Amino acid sequence: MKLQTALSILAAIQAVAVSALPAVEKRAPNHAAFSRPVGRLFEIDEKVQYFMGTNTYWIGFLTNDNDIDLVMKHLKQSKMKVLRVWGFNDVNSLPEPGTVYYQALIPGQEPYINLGPDGLQRLDVVVHKAVHYGIKLIIPFINNWGDYGGIQAYGNYFGTNATNWYTSAPAQAQYRKYIKAVVRRYKHSNAIFAWELGNEPRCKGCSTDIIYNWAKSTSEYIKSLDSRHMVTLGDEGWLVSGGDGAYPYQGGEGVDFERNLGIETLDFGTFHQWPHAWSMPYEWGSQWIKEHDEIGKKLGKPVILEEYGDISDNHTATRLPWLDTVYYDTKIAGDMYWQYADFLSDGPSPDDGNAVYYGTPEYKPLVIDHAARMVAKPVV
Repeated sequence: MKLQTALSILAAIQAVAVSALPAVEKRAPNHAAFSRPVGRLFEIDEKVQYFMGTNTYWIGFLTNDNDIDLVMKHLKQSKMKVLRVWGFNDVNSLPEPGTVYYQALIPGQEPYINLGPDGLQRLDVVVHKAVHYGIKLIIPFINNWGDYGGIQAYGNYFGTNATNWYTSAPAQAQYRKYIKAVVRRYKHSNAIFAWELGNEPRCKGCSTDIIYNWAKSTSEYIKSLDSRHMVTLGDEGWLVSGGDGAYPYQGGEGVDFERNLGIETLDFGTFHQWPHAWSMPYEWGSQWIKEHDEIGKKLGKPVILEEYGDISDNHTATRLPWLDTVYYDTKIAGDMYWQYADFLSDGPSPDDGNAVYYGTPEYKPLVIDHAARMVAKPVV
């Protein structure tokens, strides 16, 4: 066979092989795979597995790189895989010098995104450290609540409120500008587990069409910017029936978990668990977990318990039954407790009554032991 002919045949074979690979198999520039859904689980670092993770909303606002490094190192040592961090920090007036903020929505001025050393460069450090320690990040773009700006900060600028923000053309245009800036900044990083539309989006008293249409169009927009990373909603998992009419099942927050999970451009579902805030007994938490597991099974998508916490006197006694339910009774892909806490250079990290601090006695049963069994849980 002539060399030229052989090379042509080889090139054709390679072209066919490459074209047969799904888009999600394309590698990031550092040749590490992006996380992706596989059935009801995820492939993380090229291994299909269950996981445990956590939330540190505050890590991107730290100004000491060594503190960020410490947290990431401890997460890795604890065998946690996924970390959720706030990807938003909106202000309506300039803070004191040295205070971190990501977006300025100052009335009377053009909105701008802070790309400086007290802006998204702080989030850069988080992403960089996550790459180094093999931690994957979920990054939401806005907060339903007033903490760190969120919908309230947009409202102060655009004159919107917590319900009509979702349909305000000017507010949504700025929200998408911000999404575009963040996504473009990290779209090539395998440290990103998923982009999240927001933290606990709600539209109280609204038709569920409002959140559904917003989630559909926004997730489609994100996928148009970055087709390789996963996208999720970040909702609390409200259901619209069952539960003897209790608050989590009334649909009064304008969110239908099952309907939204059916959106093609949402790769997996999230639900949160705050029994004490929802006037439910702590024991009910296991039922809530099983109900969302069944919906994930019905729709064939991964579901994660993205936030859970309690303000009881004994976190271990309250949470262990929930963790046992996740591990023994469901195929929930992962659970992420609220919130991870550590001892930083300037003292303890924030504690809202739900924190479990690294190295404390309760950390072992609630984190070390559970994380180890989740990553070792058989995939069947």
